[in-house]
Amino acid sequence: QVKLVESGGALVQAGGSLRTSCEASGRTLSSYSVGWFRQAPGNAREFVAAVAYNGDTYYADSVKGRFTMFRDNAKNAVYLQMDSLKPEDTAVYYCAASPLARPRTTNEYDYWGQGTQVTVSS
Repeated sequence: QVKLVESGGALVQAGGSLRTSCEASGRTLSSYSVGWFRQAPGNAREFVAAVAYNGDTYYADSVKGRFTMFRDNAKNAVYLQMDSLKPEDTAVYYCAASPLARPRTTNEYDYWGQGTQVTVSS
């Protein structure tokens, strides 16, 4: 079992930056691909970014060039650095872990955190 806990969500102005964290316990996170998803009210949960267990990162087109995901294996954590934030980035952000190589869909992830709220004001 992997337990994931997100933190770092906040209210930020458009154009600002924010970093969310996902800390794991129970298993070594570097053995998994880890993704960030987000869900706005009334919308389906959507893929944002992921780091595969071989270290490759990949992003949704909507955040490419603005968001950066990285691991800190010493802290058993992953982070999502969000720059140039837009009001449409407002959502609950979830991290999730998968044993698969390059998962992008929610049903490819086995473990989920509880989410952290990111709100971008215009």
